[in-house]
Amino acid sequence: MQALGTMPTPTPTVDPMLVSPGPMGFAVIVILVVLVTLLVLDMLRRVRRARYREEANEALDAEEAAAREREARRDAEDG
Repeated sequence: MQALGTMPTPTPTVDPMLVSPGPMGFAVIVILVVLVTLLVLDMLRRVRRARYREEANEALDAEEAAAREREARRDAEDG
């Protein structure tokens, strides 16, 4: 009979070296991390570029609207 408070220690049935990923698994994980990092950086660059284009287009639209408004005022003053 076992004494109270003691637990039996389990004996491993599988060799830990046979179930570890090893160097090949490590290499695959490293490659995946590098690829995901490159994809994230590329996506951030594309989003940033799209945002700058949108801001530039808004500025150009505002300039065109101001020019039309100035021309309409000149026409009203002249006419």
